[in-house]
Amino acid sequence: MTLDTVEQWMRWIGAAALLVPLGAIFWGLWAGLRRPVGRVTGHPQWMLRAPVYLLGSLIYFGLWIILWRPLPLAFSIPARWETLILGGLLYFSGLGLILWGRLTLGEMYNASSGFGIQLYDRHRLITHGPFAYVRHPMYLGILIAALGGCLMYRTWTLVFVAANFLGLAYRARREEQALAAEFGEQWQAYCRQVPAWIPRLHWRSRDSALGR
Repeated sequence: MTLDTVEQWMRWIGAAALLVPLGAIFWGLWAGLRRPVGRVTGHPQWMLRAPVYLLGSLIYFGLWIILWRPLPLAFSIPARWETLILGGLLYFSGLGLILWGRLTLGEMYNASSGFGIQLYDRHRLITHGPFAYVRHPMYLGILIAALGGCLMYRTWTLVFVAANFLGLAYRARREEQALAAEFGEQWQAYCRQVPAWIPRLHWRSRDSALGR
């Protein structure tokens, strides 16, 4: 099997795999928009509506199509194999982390924006699964998958997705402010135990400290 064929198959499999976490995310958004609202910080109301999300998604994925142009890079055959293998490991690991985080959140998965955060009525703090290792596993998964995708697909679209992490990091700060206001000391204890982005390799679960 030639390298070109392997690359083509990997890219098609990667595109199909992307549909799984995307489907889970959009299903969660649809379900979340119909649930009773709890604490609100900032001004998210005008953003967190189905028509706005639909329009925003069309624009965002439209940019994916527009930017689907090859990067001006040329690799040797060995380098192409190396980038394909490393890219695949990062890409599929990132997608797995996104899906793991989404499934762990379950009915607590909610939409948010940089303009403000909206929690559910009787919102619960999730601290197990990937959230036992980092506070923002889904956002971290997006970054890892995007970096891997840059190596696998080598298009400007994946560079654009990776650059979006700056906005996600800002959104994560807004989410933390809302969770701190909602859960107080429980949130502070969780933050003391679990880092935001880079897991502590020596960290072990301490359910009692987190109030679980």
